[in-house]
Amino acid sequence: MMTAEAIFQYMLETYSGTIQNTNWGERGIFYNPELLLKKGTYLLSAKEKQGKSDSSSKLDREGVWRLNFGVSKPTYQQMFGELPAKPGAGGVVDTGHDFSRLDVVMPHPVYAWGAWLCILNPSEDSFDKLKPLFKESYELAVERYNKRMKK
Repeated sequence: MMTAEAIFQYMLETYSGTIQNTNWGERGIFYNPELLLKKGTYLLSAKEKQGKSDSSSKLDREGVWRLNFGVSKPTYQQMFGELPAKPGAGGVVDTGHDFSRLDVVMPHPVYAWGAWLCILNPSEDSFDKLKPLFKESYELAVERYNKRMKK
């Protein structure tokens, strides 16, 4: 199993302009090359504890954590079909997935409507297979940053 620390180190070393920060109690990797934004633009995050509005991954299990990252809408659709509707407050998306399964790439239980994916306790093999998706997530974060900075 990969650790969040190992994945964060990989992201920080591989993608220029990235920083580690926290947001809503989660550690995350953000694109913020000039540190001009308070946080930057989200690239990926690690959720390591269960929250009130997100219990579907059952992160209250010993050692279970979830890696979250965004992809493009076409990539999401190629992998999982149409984007689901945004869930109501405290709800999860309706995709038919068991969001508590370990080492399976799946739609994010809350933010899949925004083309976010997740994986619980990724193995080294899964991590290697995710690298092209991490590159896409980085490119999207750079694009969002440039739009915010009007570059």
